[in-house]
Amino acid sequence: MHAGIQTTTVRRQMRLNGGSITTAIFLLLVSQITISQDIEPRRWTPLPVGTNVVGVGYIHMDGEIFFDPVLKIEDAEFKTKATIFSFLHAFDFLGKSARFDVRVPHKSTRWKGLLDGVPASTGRTGLGDPRLRLSVNFLGAPALGPQELRAYRAARPISTVAGAAVAITLPLGDYETDKLLNLGHNRFAIRPQLGVVHTRGPWSYELTGSLFFYTDNNDFVGTTREQDPLLTVQSHLIYNSPRGWWTSISAAYAEGGESRIDGVRKDDRRRELLFGISTGVAVNRHSSLTLAYVGSRTREDLGSDTDNLALALAVRSPRRFRTRISTRFAG
Repeated sequence: MHAGIQTTTVRRQMRLNGGSITTAIFLLLVSQITISQDIEPRRWTPLPVGTNVVGVGYIHMDGEIFFDPVLKIEDAEFKTKATIFSFLHAFDFLGKSARFDVRVPHKSTRWKGLLDGVPASTGRTGLGDPRLRLSVNFLGAPALGPQELRAYRAARPISTVAGAAVAITLPLGDYETDKLLNLGHNRFAIRPQLGVVHTRGPWSYELTGSLFFYTDNNDFVGTTREQDPLLTVQSHLIYNSPRGWWTSISAAYAEGGESRIDGVRKDDRRRELLFGISTGVAVNRHSSLTLAYVGSRTREDLGSDTDNLALALAVRSPRRFRTRISTRFAG
């Protein structure tokens, strides 16, 4: 009888672990659906060392864009269909759990509206800007293998994990220097992050702060576009079911990011509210599905209001490649 209870517990822990991995890859997929920031629940959840996950996601988004009146664009709307390809690797960094991920989006977007009072539309299809992210959990998350991590979690139903990360968006997406609307942004975006997640049984409470720094776009329709840093904060309430599914309710806020065109300030400081709900289920030990809705609403006269639906499939490699980064000092 004791053996039966132990087996059931292990199976539940395996399903929970699978849900964590699904969430990790889904974070990379769903984060493409917003421009100024993303909503990523459980980005600090420790994964077993050596975990490799590949993912593919489909995102449908539509919304309204509010441009500077000087551009003479009114009633602007857009629809985007995006496919996101992702890879994640969890590894040992000086005894702490860490992960590296890459995300590559392919997008098809159609814009329409009034240009100087005349109906107009245009579309683009191609590569979006890829993103790289490196994160390390420096508190409450030692680097452990699958069995050790399950035992560690089981022994600590109440725990706190804190981490730091840096994400870099690369200017490799399709970009035409003579067009205002593009799939890529023709600049680097560098985003340091700090986060903490507190877990009590099946419930987790997460808070993340990020600061976006942007390099200049020297080919912005024949001008140079600069942008101030953008500060973002997001929080998540997450429930992890012992039956192998999870759900999250999220909210985020962004402020800052005023731009300059050829040195002239545009008075376009951003204030943006984001909200979302996501849920995922483990299909088997190695694959999972996740569905999410994320909305964004601008609090200024400029910006965008969007509604986004995303579906993602994540597959974990059955093989594990243990990576350890350490320091050695020779006398």
